[in-house]
This record gives sequence, C-alpha cells and structure tokens, in this order.
Amino acid sequence: MFLGEDLLAYLVLAFGAALCVGNFMAVVRPPERQLDEGHLERAPVGRSLLYSGIGLLAAVWALASLVSG
Repeated sequence: MFLGEDLLAYLVLAFGAALCVGNFMAVVRPPERQLDEGHLERAPVGRSLLYSGIGLLAAVWALASLVSG
C-alpha cells in the first residue's frame, strides 16, 4: 500500500487530536484583542467543549485501533 495500511487511523488520530486541542485552547485562552467586528471576542463555550469532546473521542478511538491491531 502507498502510505501504509493504517493511514485512515493515523488521519483520524491527527484530526481528532487537533480538533480537541484547538477547541479546548479557544475556550481556555481566547485572543487578546478582537481583530474586527466580524469576529467574536470569545469562542462559544458549549459548542467548543462539545467539539473538543468529539475530537477526544475520535483520537482515543483511533489510538485504540492502532494499538489493538
């Protein structure tokens, strides 16, 4: 296979971890200044934590898939 047999699991792990960390950091440390009127001052907390949880679930699932087989 061109990029390995576990390519999908590695991609899910990478995107899930990025989704988790990015949304969590948006809640924990919002930007210091607002860029313009089109951007929010803070990220929506509920939605960001939901997306962070989904990313964590995807990353854990991909890691379990890689470890188990």
